[in-house]
Amino acid sequence: MDEVGEDVTAGSNVGRTYVGIANISTVGLTNKGYADAVPMHHDDGRTPTRLDGRATWLVSRAYMRSSGLLGAAFEAHGDGLRSYHYRLLAALEQWGPASQAELGRATGIDRSDVTAALSELESRNLIGRSVDPDHKRRNIVTITPAGLERLLELDKVIDGVQDEFLAPLTAAQRSQFIALMSRLVDARQEGTTRTRS
Repeated sequence: MDEVGEDVTAGSNVGRTYVGIANISTVGLTNKGYADAVPMHHDDGRTPTRLDGRATWLVSRAYMRSSGLLGAAFEAHGDGLRSYHYRLLAALEQWGPASQAELGRATGIDRSDVTAALSELESRNLIGRSVDPDHKRRNIVTITPAGLERLLELDKVIDGVQDEFLAPLTAAQRSQFIALMSRLVDARQEGTTRTRS
């Protein structure tokens, strides 16, 4: 059973890998194991009444839409780079040199995936890695001038996705949406549960 009570072993899903909502955050990262594993369903626009208006359902649907927009934009304009590469470059640009483990924690990317993504960035001369003089077994990663230039180009891709994703909202609604989503994310990071007053 998945989070909404659907028996994922029934019918046409038997023998197929099912990622499920709980693992959706890992889909599309450098771990290619999930890339083609999610069963495709035709969305006819209907929502079961039990799900209609539930925040978790709406957030998961919005995530699927935003993820699709990001994927398509990076496919068209990323020159082989993906959103996780962007996150790594953005972290390095903002916070400066960091270890691979620090980058993984800061960006929410699994350690093994960070290594693979950094290798891709290094092969394009977008980052550099050097041995940490204080910890010989640790690499320190820095963004290169070419990496900074590419990051600025990718900013435009991300900006376009934001505009397309939020297009149905007015400027005031966009600000409110971002503020509310930020509160939900902050509550998760703080380990607290906020209740409505």
